[in-house]
Amino acid sequence: MRILISGASIAGPVLAYWLTRHGFSVTVVERAPALRKTGGHAVDLFRPAVDISEKMGVLPRVEERATGTQRLILRPEGARRPVRADLSKIFSAASDRHVEVMRDDLSEIYFDAARDDVEYLFDDSITEISPDGRVRFENAAPRRFDLVVGADGLHSNVRRLVFGDESRFTTPTGAYLAVLSLPDTGGLDREVVIHVGAGRTAGMYGARHLGDARALFLFRSERALGHHRHDVPRQKELLRGVFRGLHPDVDRWLDELDRTPAFYFDSITQVRMDTWSRGRVTLVGDAGYCPGPAVGGSTSLAVVGAYVLAGELARAGGDHERAFPAYERAMAEHVRGSRAVALSAAATLIPTSRLGVRALAGGTRLISALPARPSRALMRLTTKSARYHNSMNVDDYPPSPTSQTATSG
Repeated sequence: MRILISGASIAGPVLAYWLTRHGFSVTVVERAPALRKTGGHAVDLFRPAVDISEKMGVLPRVEERATGTQRLILRPEGARRPVRADLSKIFSAASDRHVEVMRDDLSEIYFDAARDDVEYLFDDSITEISPDGRVRFENAAPRRFDLVVGADGLHSNVRRLVFGDESRFTTPTGAYLAVLSLPDTGGLDREVVIHVGAGRTAGMYGARHLGDARALFLFRSERALGHHRHDVPRQKELLRGVFRGLHPDVDRWLDELDRTPAFYFDSITQVRMDTWSRGRVTLVGDAGYCPGPAVGGSTSLAVVGAYVLAGELARAGGDHERAFPAYERAMAEHVRGSRAVALSAAATLIPTSRLGVRALAGGTRLISALPARPSRALMRLTTKSARYHNSMNVDDYPPSPTSQTATSG
């Protein structure tokens, strides 16, 4: 049975790995000419995604590439002294199994896990999907597939082709995210420095193996910003307007905007769909149910979704009319939980008032000061994120001889 996946970031390679282990023939098409190597931004893998990575045999590589961030320096706007916190204590309190890793490193690790068993078509994109599975590409010759999966992110091409315009399914949260690469002139040593003011948060961090650093910007806007997602000069102008004057450190980070080799800017948007499947096509990860980049555990949700989709297809012997509804039922609660987590996390990370800024600083100080057991209890009582990520359960889908019947489709 031939399955086409669009997207080679996180969900695509994980799905490709598990589909091949279940006996399916997989092709992945990716618009970019090659895997991105700039490092990306830091993402979190929580317990279920760590467990799936362990089953894939890649957990040692993931842990080897972990950012290693251990300390937080939080500087509330207008405060005389920073708040210092032990991040390892906070992470352990929030999740019993957690790894922070750069997104592009994680993508490469997942790609390598099944690269010899999967056909990859780089520098290409889908232009048409027919109900009978015939697919047209920008560059490659037309081909027919039994199933097509969109794993192509928040601005999914597959979703647009099959379900309609993106605006029908996206719900902005009113928050925005930007990331840029810049020199590590501050000599970061397993530290993240965060400046927070009402409606705006900026941070800088590195990783053990990176030769540079990342600056992360989160902010709110009461009105939709007049920008196009490909209009980089306008995005940089908006960022300067929001963050100038927060702190001299932040001003220096903004000075790197015209020199940075890597820049990302987007709204923190949730994808809400009644169904992620239509005919022979389904969606996975951010393409189908993005909870909000940077705030909703979207990377872990993508890993879990890919694993579940492959497992349900195997259980159904490749029958998508049974597998796709089962996949959606299995993921529904996780998706709802991630949406709630995202809204809660955004409210915490981007306080809307000076009182909220003080509350964030005070809570960070208290959790850091308490011994491990009380701090863990406090985190679980006060954050939806910790409760949710620790309670997500995923079925086991071990490859079995019966799943090999899927290859005969």
